[in-house]
Amino acid sequence: MDAKEPADTGLAETLAGIGPRLRALRRDRGLTLEALAEDTGISVSTLSRLESGKRRPTLDLLIPLARTHRVALDQLVAAPATGDPRVHLKPHHRERGNVLVPLTQYPGRVQVFKQVLAYREPKLVTHAGYEWLYVLAGELRLILGEREFTLRPGEVAEFDTGEPHWFGPADKNAVEILHLFGPRGDQAVVRTGPSATS
Repeated sequence: MDAKEPADTGLAETLAGIGPRLRALRRDRGLTLEALAEDTGISVSTLSRLESGKRRPTLDLLIPLARTHRVALDQLVAAPATGDPRVHLKPHHRERGNVLVPLTQYPGRVQVFKQVLAYREPKLVTHAGYEWLYVLAGELRLILGEREFTLRPGEVAEFDTGEPHWFGPADKNAVEILHLFGPRGDQAVVRTGPSATS
């Protein structure tokens, strides 16, 4: 057997997958071939042949397509991963029905968790850092010093953890949240539109 055959087969499969991926991206974005041609400077006939697999994809074609679709080049190519791409989440079950699922593993940087919090009595704490909470399900009771808030699904709160605080279910039902924590006072940056400065 030719030693090059498996590599050649893998390359052919990768190239064959690009056309359908390009077509799916264009359709997901509601673009016609004509509109995409206008945005990329690539002719309609070339785009059509790329999507149907009749034209071999090259970098000078894929780069403007990736830029227009706002995706990474390797997302178009679906290059094989160099390792296992799956994230193996390990829930940590805590006291009285609380569950903590770390979603990131970057020591010293902003940490992201999914948490299910069961009812418990409030106990204010302080520590260095900055927290950002997003409610997925249920109602979250947040106490910050003398102030108290109730957050519902889709609502967000952020605060410096140097202020006495506590959060948990607003009633006897569990609440599910996404929880970002910056150990050195790092804050989540929210971009909602163009900068006000010019």
